[in-house]
Amino acid sequence: MTESLNQLLKTSILKNWDHKALCDAGKEAISFREMAEKIAQLHLILQEAGIKPQDKVAICGRNSASWSITFLALMTYGAVPVPILNDFKADSIHNIVNHSDARIFWADDTTLNNVTLSEMTALEAVIQLGTNTVVYSREAQLAEYAQNIKQHFAERYPNGYSKEDVVVHDEQPDEIALINYTSGSTGFSKGVILPYRALWSNVRFSIDNISYLKADDGMINMLPLAHMYGLAIEMLFPLCKGCYVYFLGKTPSPKILMAAFAQVQPKLIIAVPLILEKIIRSKVLPALQKPLLKVLMHIPGINNIILKKVRKQLIDAFGGRLEMIVMGGAALNGEIEDLLRRMKFPYTVGYGMTECAPLVAYAPWYEIKKASCGKIVDRMEARIVPLQENDKVGELWVRGTNTMLGYYKNEEATKSTFKDGWMNTGDLCEFDKDGFLYIRGRNKNLILGPSGQNIYPEEIEDKINNMPYVAESLVVDREGQLVALIYPDYEKGKQDGLDADAVKQIVLDNRNELNKQLPTYSRIIKIELRDEEFEKTPKRSIRRFMYK
Repeated sequence: MTESLNQLLKTSILKNWDHKALCDAGKEAISFREMAEKIAQLHLILQEAGIKPQDKVAICGRNSASWSITFLALMTYGAVPVPILNDFKADSIHNIVNHSDARIFWADDTTLNNVTLSEMTALEAVIQLGTNTVVYSREAQLAEYAQNIKQHFAERYPNGYSKEDVVVHDEQPDEIALINYTSGSTGFSKGVILPYRALWSNVRFSIDNISYLKADDGMINMLPLAHMYGLAIEMLFPLCKGCYVYFLGKTPSPKILMAAFAQVQPKLIIAVPLILEKIIRSKVLPALQKPLLKVLMHIPGINNIILKKVRKQLIDAFGGRLEMIVMGGAALNGEIEDLLRRMKFPYTVGYGMTECAPLVAYAPWYEIKKASCGKIVDRMEARIVPLQENDKVGELWVRGTNTMLGYYKNEEATKSTFKDGWMNTGDLCEFDKDGFLYIRGRNKNLILGPSGQNIYPEEIEDKINNMPYVAESLVVDREGQLVALIYPDYEKGKQDGLDADAVKQIVLDNRNELNKQLPTYSRIIKIELRDEEFEKTPKRSIRRFMYK
């Protein structure tokens, strides 16, 4: 690999010097030059703190320009960032900081108010994100140095900071770039060791395959930066492309998102299916369900005119310049996907995992097949290992540039995941004749039927979620019988003039129709209704381990 991630970033900084790079909602944008200056200031603080290449530094806080600058400073210095999801509970943060051997902990004010510093005894310093105020340090002079960083910076660059002063760490492909602790649906967090080659490969693939993004185009950051999709695809890729990143700073409610779409007018949106589904359910489906439109939708020619108009309205809702929405993290609702395909809406579904930083499969919207998640990305290989002889479905194993080095201080988990250079994803998949990948479920979630049949709960859940007044569902095995846990869509019921009891009854009655669509061995014996949503991971996957 002749090209490197840090060099890609440096080239973009120099090329886009006066263009905007980062923008917090409601604030002035920061240019690439200003970003580079702030990175250089943090390099001086890291040097003063005695941080060396490959030393671990934890970072935890809300998505922001400050978070991004701190991460980039660590990466271009050669330190190993340990991003921590800011919605983790205090004990989880303590454990990750300790387990990762972090020497410094950068955290925002909310995180600092929640954690207990005495629980992280190995830390040499704690620094506040944004202000770079040293909250704690073993060495007293560090606090004073950081407080006067502008003076030290001016002394270091007496003629002002210029393009010639931009310096980045010259990394090796297999050198550790970061350690990312997973937050999956199984409840067990492991430290994924990602090398520079994996991050570079993801960014390089994105640059090569998303050509319509240009300098000064904006990209809205919606996913957590401590999650690989948010970090690699919503931050590193656009910055290396010369685009600017717009940070929402708040939970992406429909109102906040609509305002951001109108301001930024993004060409590319990375999101979880839930966000798109909510917008379509609130803005598109009610109109199409009006009596007159329902009739017109069955008239050839007229239905295409209606769908074309709806498509334009939907693209306008996303800012008017949308080229594509890429979704991942969960399956797209079948009913919604059918509608999107009918109106030729530019959506696609990708597949990835933290262990691949994150991309495994992708295809642009005009190539993607229904229910698939694309083809294996560049510099990666994949194979299916059947669970039973002659099965089309089996475990997906991958190898290539994107894969991790292993799990930090967890040799047992690393050995069980790798075999002869191949990495077991733990997902049950199949390929079609054209090489498109289809996810059937997690191996850990697989349920054996009464006669040894493979039952994929995710496939049943997809059918349930397409039924009237179902918001989300989970299928579990209880003593050999399948039970569906369902959270009803009370909001949709209210819109249709139904009270909660009426909605519940409709959802319960769905079972008969559902079982007509299922083989005998995978039929649902009982439906249990929930009064609140399921607990979710940051990428909006249900934490399945919490529900039995």
